[in-house]
Amino acid sequence: MTPEEIAAYALAKPGAVEDRPWEGDLVAKVGDKIFVFLGGEGIGVKCGRTSDEASELWERFPGAVTASPYIGRYGWNVVSLDGTVPDDELLELVDESYDAVVSRLPKARRPG
Repeated sequence: MTPEEIAAYALAKPGAVEDRPWEGDLVAKVGDKIFVFLGGEGIGVKCGRTSDEASELWERFPGAVTASPYIGRYGWNVVSLDGTVPDDELLELVDESYDAVVSRLPKARRPG
């Protein structure tokens, strides 16, 4: 998948909006929370609720899934768009990241 295809998929989610909180960086947010970092040769997503879940991805796709710099300890990972991770799994990771962020929003701020 291309970065543009991933961005279109993420931004089509209910309540998703595009933002550029830092110069040159594109993110998708729901509520006021980021659920995917977009752009470049990879995406940043929240992968799993435990380090075991993220570790499983690191083992299945060595080098293609890595802990995000600075925020990896909070469950964020960088996933390469080089074709190593199948497209359906990329979309599933975006879905899981979105769901994880939405579940932490106050009920009044969750999308319809």
